[in-house]
Amino acid sequence: MTDTNTIRSALPGVPRAKLAAAKGVYGRLDASAKVSLWVIVAIVVAALLAPVISPYGPAAQHYDASLQGPSVEHPMGTDLTGRDVLSRLIFGARASLLVGTVAVAMAIAIGVPLGSVAGYAGGVVDELIMRTMDMVISVPALVLGLALIGALGAGIEKVILVVGIVYSPQYARVIRGEVLTVKEEEYVEAAENTGLSHLSILGKHIVPNALTPVLVQGTYHIATAIILEASLSFLGLGVQPPKPTWGVMISNGRDYLPEAWWISTFAGLAIMVTVLSFNLLGDGLRDEFDPRSVTEGGGEA
Repeated sequence: MTDTNTIRSALPGVPRAKLAAAKGVYGRLDASAKVSLWVIVAIVVAALLAPVISPYGPAAQHYDASLQGPSVEHPMGTDLTGRDVLSRLIFGARASLLVGTVAVAMAIAIGVPLGSVAGYAGGVVDELIMRTMDMVISVPALVLGLALIGALGAGIEKVILVVGIVYSPQYARVIRGEVLTVKEEEYVEAAENTGLSHLSILGKHIVPNALTPVLVQGTYHIATAIILEASLSFLGLGVQPPKPTWGVMISNGRDYLPEAWWISTFAGLAIMVTVLSFNLLGDGLRDEFDPRSVTEGGGEA
């Protein structure tokens, strides 16, 4: 039998340290954040395994089973063309999660470099970048999204791009504030005295130590991105049929609420549970990484 200690010693030190740190963070999360994390994991797994666990194809039409209520054969009923609501709900999670995660990653990729440069450079560069960000953020997200979709056209790729643009100014503002604080630290001054370039100092010493609030903010924005995608799809400007999304399902069922409530209701519940889970997880991560929470906790002890 292979010695367990031998296996552990063969593992790289850095990944093991990161795994231990992740386990430590998980252990300190409150109960609601832990439950929310497992709900999110379950939704992600269901989306990835959609072709395996879905009882029917998302576009399979059975007109003889049109508008059937929840039953053993169709646990969440069927829609107007006899498509299984549960199957479409599972496949719809793919689009919602894809838009939420990729769009937020794009927003971070746009906003973090801009905000970092603004905070580090200061002066005219700071004013130019942040006033531009303020112009974008002053427009309501849905209104700006509608305008960009109108200019770029509908489709999941366009929705991801639009959501990424809409939320990028918020990351620029968050990271700028952190950079303004971190760049005053002594280790940054020491790095400057060694002759490192500004780009190296910013990329290696400042930004990595200012990213925590950005990552916490990203958890919240995945939830809001899912809502924005559902809103655009509901209006017919997001992901286009026959590809299932939760917003499209709500839109398809709105005219049949009195006699076929299940079409829109289950999709709405899926959005509610997913968004609530991401928000509660974000609350837990904020409490864990917010320096003010740590300070207050230490003061009480």
